[in-house]
Amino acid sequence: MEGEVQRSLSLRVNRRVDRNDQMHNKDAEVGGIFTPGRFSQEYTMKIFWKRGFIRLVLVAGILWMLLILTVLLFHVWSCRSTVAFFSAICNKDGKVFIILDTMGLVPKAPEMSGLLPKRTVGLVPNGPLPHRKMDDEINKSGPWSTPLFGGHQSWLQRDESFKLKPTMKVHCGFFRNGGAEMAHKDIQYVKNCKFVVASGIFDGYDTPHQPSNISLRSQKIFCFLMVVDDVSLNVIKENVTVKEDSGGGLWVGIWRLVLLKNSPYDEPRRNGKVPKILTHRLFPEAQYSIWIDGKMELVVDPLLILERYLWRGKHTFAIAQHKHHHSIYEEADAIKRRKRYARPLVDLHMKVYRYEGMEPWSPKKKTLSDVPEGAVIIREHTAMSNLFSCLWFNEVNLFTPRDQLSFGYVVFRLGGLFKFYMFPNCEYNSLFVLHQHTREHSSVVEWVKSLDEFKGSNSDNLKESRGGLGLWTPYPGKLDSVTLPPVTRTSKAG
Repeated sequence: MEGEVQRSLSLRVNRRVDRNDQMHNKDAEVGGIFTPGRFSQEYTMKIFWKRGFIRLVLVAGILWMLLILTVLLFHVWSCRSTVAFFSAICNKDGKVFIILDTMGLVPKAPEMSGLLPKRTVGLVPNGPLPHRKMDDEINKSGPWSTPLFGGHQSWLQRDESFKLKPTMKVHCGFFRNGGAEMAHKDIQYVKNCKFVVASGIFDGYDTPHQPSNISLRSQKIFCFLMVVDDVSLNVIKENVTVKEDSGGGLWVGIWRLVLLKNSPYDEPRRNGKVPKILTHRLFPEAQYSIWIDGKMELVVDPLLILERYLWRGKHTFAIAQHKHHHSIYEEADAIKRRKRYARPLVDLHMKVYRYEGMEPWSPKKKTLSDVPEGAVIIREHTAMSNLFSCLWFNEVNLFTPRDQLSFGYVVFRLGGLFKFYMFPNCEYNSLFVLHQHTREHSSVVEWVKSLDEFKGSNSDNLKESRGGLGLWTPYPGKLDSVTLPPVTRTSKAG
């Protein structure tokens, strides 16, 4: 019995010891995380992961910044690339371009402190060019000794003007005492115009048409300038509401009326070529301009026009292709049929161009057409663009006022140095709504059928006294031997 009792006690003691050991082990497990060894190991792992995460974020940030920088640099490169695919990426109105401009990574356009940029590239003049008003070299012994708006350009000066040199001086209208003066208030206003939508009405045969679909941004940065003569200003005041601002400026809706006092020519059609072709001379601070004829109503935002026809393809001059004609001789034939100018003078004009080597247009030529649709002209006022406009105007000043006849000739004489974009006529029709003239313009010279009519007692009334003088100045060449190319009428409408 005593043995069993002792065995029972020893078992109880052993069980109690086992329980105490188990309890001690549980307590150790519960409080193990606070033990110095355990705490040190967990802390080291946390620090490791924390530092690793920070390094990962920093590396990701650096890679992201490098990616953005690469994209920006690629965009800058694409803007200057000659590859059409990459150059199409460059959009001056896009957000990326705005960001680049803000960061100072986009080169600024040259300031138009004068009429033309003082520095240009290649064969384009890089010296100072004429100021807005020039003193003309008048030959006092010649038949035309009075000051002329277009100057007294000789045949030799005309020929030399097409030979581009690093430094050159050309006629470009606005000779002193030649007419076409702007009021001081208008001169001060246009000094702030960097982006211009320009139009013109002469002889009162149109009234201003208000543009539509113009964005708020375009309304802020564009000047809408309507150039008029005295006759048109009076007609406009009689037919529409003209408001005057505090500075004396006259407004018709969004259009600021700019009066050209003392019309430089007898022929209203020729007067209209001054703001149309010499836009950079009237508004010398403008960097971009869009010209539309007075009968047109603009229905597309002008910023979209600049993006589509200039910036997207990196062009500086854009004009529409004529709907029917490709050759200037076709256009001349249509002008004579429609009695748009004296038929013998149109023939004389074409004989000069034919004598000087102007061939009829053919698919072999590098241009889509020699005849533009002149109702819209989209320009960046670069040195080359401005020079072309000066040379183009000189031809209009010297011969007939039909500027479509002279455009292709000036392109031909520059020998491919003038690059421009001629877009399809169907696109031209989508930019504007065409309105009819309030009255059809006509002058007596347009009905002349032969040179004999200029020899009668009424010849003084037929001849222009201040324009087209090249038609009456002896030409240094044998024009009698010139035969004009035959013309086939390609369209009933043409």
